[in-house]
Amino acid sequence: MIDAGLSEPNADCMATRLTDRLTLVQLQKLKQLKGERRSLADYAAAVRRVGDAEAVSVTASSAFLCASGLASERR
Repeated sequence: MIDAGLSEPNADCMATRLTDRLTLVQLQKLKQLKGERRSLADYAAAVRRVGDAEAVSVTASSAFLCASGLASERR
């Protein structure tokens, strides 16, 4: 996720949540996302282009929880 442009703290928070909730195939699709520095919102928008509704849902909810500090992984 760092290669996709997320900061290390955000990548750590998101990775924990995504690996618990997505399949290996879905995670491989997300691994293909490369990019410059981006926010959690920008990353969630990039995931929409993958075309996997579950991955989008999990990513969006995880981004919200990580950004707000409500994710237990962030504490």
